[in-house]
Amino acid sequence: SYPQIDGIPQLKKEASYFIKNFLDLDVDGENCLPTVGSMQGAFSSFLICSRVSNAKDTILFIDPCFPVHKYQNKVLGINVESFDIYDFRGEKLRDKLESIFATGRIHSMLYSNPNNPSWVCLTNEELKIIGELATKYDVIVLEDLAYFGMDFRKDYSHPGEAPYQPSVGKYTDNYALLISSAKAFSYAGERVAILAISDKLAKRHFPDLLTHFNSDTFRNAIVYGALHPLSSGTSHSAQYALAAMFKAVNDGTYNYRDDVIEYGRKARIMKEAFLANGFVITYDKDLDKDIADGFYFTYGYPGFTGSDLVEEMLLYGISAISLYTCGSTREGIRACTSLITRDEIAELAKRLALFHEDHPIK
Repeated sequence: SYPQIDGIPQLKKEASYFIKNFLDLDVDGENCLPTVGSMQGAFSSFLICSRVSNAKDTILFIDPCFPVHKYQNKVLGINVESFDIYDFRGEKLRDKLESIFATGRIHSMLYSNPNNPSWVCLTNEELKIIGELATKYDVIVLEDLAYFGMDFRKDYSHPGEAPYQPSVGKYTDNYALLISSAKAFSYAGERVAILAISDKLAKRHFPDLLTHFNSDTFRNAIVYGALHPLSSGTSHSAQYALAAMFKAVNDGTYNYRDDVIEYGRKARIMKEAFLANGFVITYDKDLDKDIADGFYFTYGYPGFTGSDLVEEMLLYGISAISLYTCGSTREGIRACTSLITRDEIAELAKRLALFHEDHPIK
């Protein structure tokens, strides 16, 4: 039979427990919806958020960002506004956000935390600013937690114990969480994630939704106006698997961090190789702290734009993507620590040394 569109009971229950155990937020299992990866969760959220108010026509992105999210909005015909977080950290974020929200055009916003590609991690103080202004201007915050708990400077992996993964959900009721299984649980190929909608937002009525959907409540519009027509639900087998993983971490019998912290260890070694050969870390700071070591980092080389550097490094067998495609205002490219093995890092260092030799810094 087809899967239940809003999820099997076991997954909804364990997802709710997971959110309580690791974010210290209360979201009823009824509002924890399985999606075919966070990509579908994001696409569905963009679709519904763009229709909650006929007076609002724009989504805000905090850049740099995962470029496919912007492409999803292009497909849906949604206007996008964005700014680079690099120049608006701390209290500067408040004035920047308020200047945009005050236009009255913004129905929703999205950011990832930790950030893909920069690995910038928003602080609780910055999330509080976002939450307060989202409430003031009635903006729905879509918090992309694709790299859940992977700011390895702190250990967020113990159920029911502080510290908890920082979340805007502490500071506003206008939020939905995109919780991926792809990175923290290394379960990318099966395409399953959770879209968790705050209880108050889930029940809220938006009369303008009736122009396009059969329900004016946010949750029902997501379930029956997006998830149902897009895929008729998420496969049973993937739902049962994710429920089992959530249960294991909720019960404390499995610690996901033990398996993914290797990304951070590889990032530290890789950064040393880049820095030793004239490269610079593009997004190098989280306020007054060094950027964390994690799944991604960003780098540049003097005299090169990001696009030119991508092309030139291909000649040395090194591939990456330009930060330009991610909405960044800074020149550089994104490195990923996922597929490279420890044994291959020595070869990477040799190729970086050759690049440096062939491109002396003036």
